[in-house]
Amino acid sequence: MPIKPLLNYIDKFVTLTEKEQDSVSSKVVYRKYLKGQYIVQQGDVCKYQCYIVSGCTRTFYVDENGQEHIIMFAIEDWWTSDVGSYITQTPADYNVQCIENTEMIQISYDIREVLFKEIPKLERFFRMIIEKGFVASQKRIVRNFSLSAKERYIIFKESYPKIEQRIPQYMLASYLGITKEFLSKIKSQLILEK
Repeated sequence: MPIKPLLNYIDKFVTLTEKEQDSVSSKVVYRKYLKGQYIVQQGDVCKYQCYIVSGCTRTFYVDENGQEHIIMFAIEDWWTSDVGSYITQTPADYNVQCIENTEMIQISYDIREVLFKEIPKLERFFRMIIEKGFVASQKRIVRNFSLSAKERYIIFKESYPKIEQRIPQYMLASYLGITKEFLSKIKSQLILEK
């Protein structure tokens, strides 16, 4: 199982002994998903917190009119799941779907609790990554309220240069809260401004 990327990621936050690394390796699940497959669907309880080894996912919800609203994308070396559902073990508000064939390492809720007891510093690690995600989410909310669509697009492009080429334009438009036609108009304007 290609666990090394996860161990390298954890090492950026906390240092695990070889024995602790072996324990993590023996308890997590490596899984491959095909493009289009769901990791979690709205209404189901999210069973795993997922570290992406390769591939790309989108987190979105579908409103009562059937309209999709993309909340986030995730690529290599990122985490994805419906965090609220995972932490509370209640039905998910979001769908997480693979945009590409995706390989990930999954940690079930129960196993994470076992790991916390066995390796207390992992609790600190998960707190740190959840805090990091929370801060990013808060910044996104402020940007959505205070910036124009053009400014939001520029920030997305600068912040996530590796993602734009990998996702369909209609998904990026949904993430930005605009139509794909309006996104095309913004891109044309930016080309003219160069």
